[in-house]
Amino acid sequence: MKAFILNGLLLLSLQIFGQNNFNCFTVLAGKYATDDESVLLAHNEDDGGVQTVNLYKVPRIESKDSIEIKMKNGGILHLSPTTFAMIWMEMPGMEFSDSYQNEYGVIIVSNQCLSKEEQPDLTDGGIGYWLRRAIALQAKTAREAVKIGGKLIEKYGYASSGRTYSIADKNEAWMLAVVNGKHWVAQRVPDDQVAIIPNYYTIGKINLKDTLNFYGSKDIIDYARKRHWYEGNDEDFNFRQAYATEQSLHHPVNIERHWDAINRLSDTKYAITGKLPFSFYAKDLIKLPDLFNILRSHFEGTELDKSKDYTLGSPHQTHRAICANSTQYGLVAQLRDYAPDALNPIWISFVHPCSHMFVPLYNGIGYFSGDLNNFNNYQSALQHHFDRFKRNKKHFFNIFIKDAKKVDEKYAARIKKRRLKITKREKALLVNQKKTEQKLFDIYKMNHKILGEKLSEYFDYLIHSQLK
Repeated sequence: MKAFILNGLLLLSLQIFGQNNFNCFTVLAGKYATDDESVLLAHNEDDGGVQTVNLYKVPRIESKDSIEIKMKNGGILHLSPTTFAMIWMEMPGMEFSDSYQNEYGVIIVSNQCLSKEEQPDLTDGGIGYWLRRAIALQAKTAREAVKIGGKLIEKYGYASSGRTYSIADKNEAWMLAVVNGKHWVAQRVPDDQVAIIPNYYTIGKINLKDTLNFYGSKDIIDYARKRHWYEGNDEDFNFRQAYATEQSLHHPVNIERHWDAINRLSDTKYAITGKLPFSFYAKDLIKLPDLFNILRSHFEGTELDKSKDYTLGSPHQTHRAICANSTQYGLVAQLRDYAPDALNPIWISFVHPCSHMFVPLYNGIGYFSGDLNNFNNYQSALQHHFDRFKRNKKHFFNIFIKDAKKVDEKYAARIKKRRLKITKREKALLVNQKKTEQKLFDIYKMNHKILGEKLSEYFDYLIHSQLK
């Protein structure tokens, strides 16, 4: 009984602290590290409290003049006259939680990373919510996305403690680490390696002369010296050690999740007390189910599993793992340079990935049904993103929430049966993926509009039938 109470108090403290500091988890795999030579980006979006995930398709807009946006903090942002179509995964009311994939397949997600900076240089209140949205609307490649993001940071300054944006396309994967104010660095994930990030900076040594693999603020090292965060020479500079808070770098919630995922995928076993790498070689070529399983991990099979194989209850209530009580959705973007951008899917699982299957959401989708969002158009959603509003009672996300809670009530008894069901259905989707996509490709060659409608019908069917 005493141990149970202590575990409960520990979980409560982690949840309270983690709602702001330990949300989200991401894996990036280069195209030569995967079995089908796709760039893979896997991400759990974690946010405290009861949330809603809205799905919208934002159309391509072509105008004569640049588009003027008034940002949340008062600054004016100018976008190019042409902005790209994109899938918008909205977390209403949240400033740093939305995810995007645009028509060129560029996908962007993020992880909170606390920085030491408490004297930020901000222009017109800085940029926050609009950073990733502006990137998604304007970038044709992940590399271009990094450059756009860097320019916006240097112009406005980042209006939050710090964050790492994971950005990928069908050729490359990048991490863009931003610091409160006008400093940033970015590093490319090697094509034959895998990189993992919880909620601390993972970019270490940098070489801004190597523009194939790095970008960043020109004064990133000199500024660290000015603030007395670093005193060595340029060659030994380590970004994460200089700019991250000690609390984030040494907190077990970060280290344990990072360690667990690396050791499940790496060809080298790392000690939990040792140095964990920015990127590593996988023991086997990465497959989609490998990343599904990472996003579902509660440290099963390791000494970190405090649920004792679920005998102490749901792992969402006993400890903070990769799949957590705060997880709103998991996704794995499958980005292939040999497939049309419209036919590169995001495999998405609502609420807890351990309880619900991953289904393909294709980039060329035309629209989302009304019970997958709060408004019937993206303009209203954007206008009211930060407003208080009544929740759509018919929202299908509510059904997933109720189902996840039902599984959690008797997790040990119910998850085994659920896993068998999930595994069977996901296997069928993966086995038939090539055949399904060939049919979709035939439609793509004939009529893109019809393809969008077919993809909408297909996704609607997959979402609304999976809990039956």
